[in-house]
Amino acid sequence: MSAAAAVVTVLVALLHLYFLVLEMFLWDKPAGRRAFGLDAESAAQTKVLAANQGLYNGFLAAGLLWGLWLGADGRAVRLFFLGCVLVAGVYGGHTASRKILWVQALPAALALLLTLAA
Repeated sequence: MSAAAAVVTVLVALLHLYFLVLEMFLWDKPAGRRAFGLDAESAAQTKVLAANQGLYNGFLAAGLLWGLWLGADGRAVRLFFLGCVLVAGVYGGHTASRKILWVQALPAALALLLTLAA
């Protein structure tokens, strides 16, 4: 595994841990509402859905960190979870916000390419 692939994969995992915190714990707080452009009422109405989404982001981060922990033997695990992140990012970019393409899909695509090249 190349150092560049590992670094970018760690970045993707950390981003997803950050998304977990935003969606599970800060969704209806000023930081979460600001991050997602929500008013207090909308945030309150969607809090449970956001927490569920945050949990999924946590699973993605856990899978990436697991793959890194396994070292060279974790390549397939990293490829699988990076592929999941990429698909989720592309889908979110087309259905929710174009910003997701840059924040989620692009880093995942870069990590995926670097992992495949290693």
